[in-house]
Amino acid sequence: MTAGGDLLRHLRRARDHVDRRYAEPLDLDRLAAVAGVSKYHFVRCFEATYGETPIRYLTRRRIERAQDLLRHANLTVTEICTAVGFASLGSFSSRFRQMVGESPTAYRDRWAARGGAHVPGCFLFMRGVLDPTETGPA
Repeated sequence: MTAGGDLLRHLRRARDHVDRRYAEPLDLDRLAAVAGVSKYHFVRCFEATYGETPIRYLTRRRIERAQDLLRHANLTVTEICTAVGFASLGSFSSRFRQMVGESPTAYRDRWAARGGAHVPGCFLFMRGVLDPTETGPA
């Protein structure tokens, strides 16, 4: 792979992969393969280009999606946890609190107090936003 534009194009491909497939089990090996570079080179270049590690980017995207679902969907915190790709409610809750500054429940309650309407979970399943056959990553 040549330097410069080619590398940036490959890094964007991996970042776009995260944006589209954040709910799937993703790891550095898979993301580096999408970018077409070694895992260690991928981590160094991704962080130098985007200012955060690939896993930090993945986690941030998952938390951002969880925030959106907590604001607008009538789903339990556990359903949201698995819908955005976390394998455990404990890791989701602690990472959410670390990044947002409050628990998922407190975040939802704060937004609900503002009068935001929730979309019923069944509607999200019908529209294909969430897959009812998936139970989250193993």
